[in-house]
Amino acid sequence: MNFGEQFIWVICPYLVLTIFVVGHIYRYNTDQLGWTARSSEFLEKKRLQWGSLLFHIGILAVVGGHVSGLLIPKAWFQAIGVTDHMYHMVALYCGGPAGLLTLAGILILTVRRFSNDRVYAVSSMADLVVVILILAEVTLGLTSTATNVFGSGGFDYRETIAPWFRGLLILQPDARFMASVPLAFKLHVVMGFALFAVWPFTRLVHVWSMPIEYLNRPYIQYVSRDVKHK
Repeated sequence: MNFGEQFIWVICPYLVLTIFVVGHIYRYNTDQLGWTARSSEFLEKKRLQWGSLLFHIGILAVVGGHVSGLLIPKAWFQAIGVTDHMYHMVALYCGGPAGLLTLAGILILTVRRFSNDRVYAVSSMADLVVVILILAEVTLGLTSTATNVFGSGGFDYRETIAPWFRGLLILQPDARFMASVPLAFKLHVVMGFALFAVWPFTRLVHVWSMPIEYLNRPYIQYVSRDVKHK
């Protein structure tokens, strides 16, 4: 493996992880007031509702599929009787619709962000960059899956990308696993690096904000007051 491949598949992931962690710590300590989704619902509501609903439903399923596919070794599935054909059918008929839902949602949100004058006017550069990165990432993911399913390559990411990823987690990365990975999958991974690198500096930080204290907060009571005019 040459230095470029070692940099992309061994050094770059740890650089991105460092930026991701340190960036969140820095952002939290310096910009807590900006730690928000910065909703623009009051500017345009209908497309935001549909786009956000489709995107969040789809992305939750997509993330779940990625976690199971990357973290659970292929041999473990086979040990419980899940054949390659069964796995790929589930991935196709469950992961495919989830990916399409995610794509539809982010397309609506992207068009809304750029076509609505009021929404665009209050959008920061980070807002525009992150929505483009997410759109590109989802598109590359679907493209990778489609070319693999309907093509003749028969590529199995569980034998290449998955062990490479697990190697990163145990600090034993091996770039050789990525040598035979198709270009579309490589671009999908690299685009993921870019997305995680900018994450701490965008509105995506709201993902980590869980208003748990609201569960124990007492109800706010509103008392009407009749104003009598003399």
